[in-house]
Amino acid sequence: MARYTGPKTKIARKFGQPIFGDDKSFEKKKYPPGQHGPNKRRGKKSEYAVQLEEKQKAKYTYGILERQFANMYKKANAKPGITGEILLQLCESRLDNVVYRMGIAPTRSAARQFVTHKHITVNGELVNIPSYTLKPGDVVGVRAKSKSLSAITDSLKSRSTYDWLIWNDEQMSGTFNSVPERIQIPEDIKEQLIVELYSK
Repeated sequence: MARYTGPKTKIARKFGQPIFGDDKSFEKKKYPPGQHGPNKRRGKKSEYAVQLEEKQKAKYTYGILERQFANMYKKANAKPGITGEILLQLCESRLDNVVYRMGIAPTRSAARQFVTHKHITVNGELVNIPSYTLKPGDVVGVRAKSKSLSAITDSLKSRSTYDWLIWNDEQMSGTFNSVPERIQIPEDIKEQLIVELYSK
């Protein structure tokens, strides 16, 4: 399946935000790529361009392909509630994202790799589908044979904590306690622009 594997700093510079995490190269050049440097005469973006950029930023942030993202929007739009908020909640409920949030992997791309390489279990069963949607109460753990992997143990040393996730150090597993509210999701994404884009 096609997935972006090019330079991540280039994408981060395009959006002016370190969307893939800490990036020393981005800190040196926080402006979009181009031979003219931080040229302020780039012109005003159209409404469509702003909406499209926000959608692309969300896609790259969560590592989701175009068709997957469009299907997630349809699913969010069919549910009662605020469509943009539900869309981000669906992104946060993906297995690869939860593995990243729990600190098992240092990045979302690493989390996706851990899942596809069968290092991760859900409720005691091996799951190798990164887009697997978790439900409140599901327990995500590291497979017994993979608990000694240095990539996982090193990542867990600097893990962050989130209100909707409960982590157990001894078991090397965590519980997806609840779907996060919008205010709890730290990503700087203007989801209303994405909804406006898809609503056209």
